[in-house]
Formats: sequence, C-alpha cells, structure tokens
Amino acid sequence: MLHGYFAIMELDEQIKAESIRRLQEGRDRLVKCLHLLEDGLVWHRPNTHVVSMGNLVLHLCGNVEQWINSTLGGKPDNRFRDDEFNEQGPLPVAAFEKRLADVLDQAVLTISGLTPRELTRMWSVQGFTESGTAILMHVVEHFSYHTGQVTLHTKLLLDIDTGYYAGQDLNAKT
Repeated sequence: MLHGYFAIMELDEQIKAESIRRLQEGRDRLVKCLHLLEDGLVWHRPNTHVVSMGNLVLHLCGNVEQWINSTLGGKPDNRFRDDEFNEQGPLPVAAFEKRLADVLDQAVLTISGLTPRELTRMWSVQGFTESGTAILMHVVEHFSYHTGQVTLHTKLLLDIDTGYYAGQDLNAKT
C-alpha cells in the first residue's frame, strides 16, 4: 500500500518521491496530448496573447533544466528563456518527446540524489533565492500548471476527453 510506504519514509524522501511522481505524471499527460495532435496544431496560437503548446513544452523543459538540473544538479545553465516563447516551429512531436524525456530523466537522477541538507540549503536561481524544497515545489507546481494549459488546448482543439482517469472511480470514498 502506497500510504503505508510513505509512513515509514523520512519526510525528505517523501518530498523527493512525490516530486518525481508528479513530474512523471505531467510528462505522460504532455506526451499523450502531443500524440493526439498533428504537428501543425502543436504550434497553433489562438491569438497574440496565447503561446502554442509547443512553446509551453519548450518552456517546461527550460524551467526544469534551469531550476533542477542546473541549480540543484550543478549542470551549466544554458537557458535562454525568451527563445522558448519565440520559437514558432514546426518541430516534430518526436523531438518534444525526446527533449522531455532527456530533461526529466536527468531531473529524476538529480532529485533522487538530493540530501536533506541540499533540500534545506538556500540556492540562487533565475534571480530568486529559494530552498531546495521550495525549488522542487515550484517546478512541480509550474509543470502541472502548464500541463493543464496544454490539456485545455488539446480538449478545445479536438473536442475530446483526454481520459487521464479512465477506469478509475473518482467518486470512491475509501
């Protein structure tokens, strides 16, 4: 039972495990949406104030790369944030899937290796000073937020249910 497992885990291990689980869940949802869309729809901008799903995926890769892999993992910070929003494609869906996999696979390794001291230590990232735990919370929340935007775009464009919870009783009380 998952909850029993977490009950015996230290808090730092729970934070790391949940961060990894939520990022992987987001990746699965993004990949599902990208595969439902034709390459051209990935770059659809409904108006000048809304970026495309392709831009959002590039932005998420940049955020995870900078906040987790560079800051917490000690890798070079080569992020050019504006490029994530200026890209107009087309880039094939397979390229997004590989980029997401590469960035998140490295993030899983980085998160898994964090010590309790690194989770409580203060770090400088993107002009902010944050604890390691705050960085994980930011990245997971940010990833989820933009994954929801991609999901909404997909549903609006295709008039579908993404089926994220297919086969699961969401009315269950126990």
